[in-house]
This record gives sequence, C-alpha cells and structure tokens, in this order.
Amino acid sequence: MEIKIAPSLLAADFSELSTAIAAIERDADMLHLDVMDGHFVPNISFGMPVIASIRAVSDLTFDCHIMTTNPTAYLEELAAAGADIITIHLEAVPDPTEAITEAEKLGVDFGVVISPHTPFAAMEPWVESCSMVLIMSVHPGFGGQAFIPEVLSKVEEARKWVDFHGLMTDVQIDGGITTETAGRAAAAGANVLVAGSAVFRRDDPAQAIRSLRAAARNEA
Repeated sequence: MEIKIAPSLLAADFSELSTAIAAIERDADMLHLDVMDGHFVPNISFGMPVIASIRAVSDLTFDCHIMTTNPTAYLEELAAAGADIITIHLEAVPDPTEAITEAEKLGVDFGVVISPHTPFAAMEPWVESCSMVLIMSVHPGFGGQAFIPEVLSKVEEARKWVDFHGLMTDVQIDGGITTETAGRAAAAGANVLVAGSAVFRRDDPAQAIRSLRAAARNEA
C-alpha cells in the first residue's frame, strides 16, 4: 500500500503561503485545502481566490476538502481555481449523485467525507464512484485537535470494502495525525494521511513529512 502525505495548508503561516508550500513541495504527495464557510462548520478559512493564487506556485495535487452547506454549487469554481480532487461531506449532501456527475463533467476527481459521528454505511453506496474517501478523525472545522481513535474501525471498513471490490480508491484520514498516530491509521488501512500542525508547525516541514511517511510505512 503506497502511503501518501497530504499536508493541510490550514496550519501554515498565511502571511507566507508560497514559502510554506515551497518547503513541502518536493516531499508531499498532495496539498490538502480546507474550504470552510462558517455555517457547516464554525470556522471560515479561504476560498477560490487563495486556491487560484497558490496554484500558480505549486505543481502538487490540490486536494480540496469542502466544508460548506452547499458544496455542489462551488464545484465549477473550484475546478477553475485549480482543484484536482474535491471531497464533500455526506452530512451536507446525503445523496451526492449530482455532485458526482458535475465533477465528472468538469474533469476533477471526486470523493465523499464522513465526520466522526457518521457510520461507514452512509458512505458505502458512493465509494465506487469516488477516487478517494475521507474519514475524519477529529470534528471538522478547526486544526490542532486530538485524534479520535474510535474512527479507526471505519477506516478498516473502508479499506476492506475497497479491497474486496478491487478498487483503486484512496482511503484518506484527516485530523490529529502525528508520528504517534500515523502508524495506527496506516495499520487500519488509510493510505493518504492529512497532517497540518505535524508538518507546517515543525522547524523542518520536509523532514516532518518523511518522518510521518516512515511511521506509517512501518505499520502499513
């Protein structure tokens, strides 16, 4: 199982985004971009203008995690801004059929997300239509939260489902990922690890990514 690390820009210094991205460009597999509206989650982050501006300085895959009440309405703008993968919450859109169709039309990869309280069963009908599924290991909305270990059973369910059906779908986990939790997440079946503070709040972000990857590979 190939381990991919997706640093979350939410934890970076917003006054020096291009410098922060340059520090992880060579070692990261994706750049995780949290778009929040202050309604679906109690926080506001950034939107299309920021994504478009950093697209000009990075060749990384832009993994856009949309935490809004009406995510389908933003798919076209996100694609135009430079999104490569767009994931939306099933708590916001329980039936993402329209979003799946729109993403396919726009030529962007698509995925669904579940928060800690939502069972894997809610995600199961849509996995086959996704290039990635995301299981939150913290409550969405703020960075720096503690890892919720109870979600690992859902990661295991997702990995078993993906493997049983012979899919190439990535299983991503987001929240509280450190060198201490990365191995547990990978052992459960996650192959894409989102890490914010554990990368951008370190003196050497590139080395932090390498350490996370090593910790995950030891258990994968």
